[in-house]
Amino acid sequence: MTDKTAPANPSVWPFVVMCVGMFIALLDIQIVASSLQDIGGGLSAAQDEISWVQTAYLIAEIVMIPLSGWLTRVFSTRWLFTASAAGFTAASMLCGMAWDIDSMIAFRALQGLLGASMIPTVFTSSFYFFQGPRRFIPRPWWAASPRSRPRWGR
Repeated sequence: MTDKTAPANPSVWPFVVMCVGMFIALLDIQIVASSLQDIGGGLSAAQDEISWVQTAYLIAEIVMIPLSGWLTRVFSTRWLFTASAAGFTAASMLCGMAWDIDSMIAFRALQGLLGASMIPTVFTSSFYFFQGPRRFIPRPWWAASPRSRPRWGR
């Protein structure tokens, strides 16, 4: 069953932009994971505190990803992705301005909460932008984005 409001061949540029957002969110995880020692040194944090920088982000992300389907129905895919990308960007700036390890952990959790919906909305959007026999086209984008992030990370 197809959606009667969906155009036959929608422009793929919004999908490309969404893939860039997904790539940035995945790249952020890689950069922080490889820089934990430097972050801890810059914030004068103990070894056991440093791991919470990554853990807080991942826990918040794991909580939000299942809620993305419901949020998409409430706000629409477009608005959810836009709000998620804007929130992720704002939280990233807050992480850059963190003054101690506690603020960094709080801002990383906020970053995970706000940015977590970007990845599921890209997958959801691919079914809109690539209908019928064109469904195979976004698969290389899905595969390339997470696999190329370590090359760009560190």
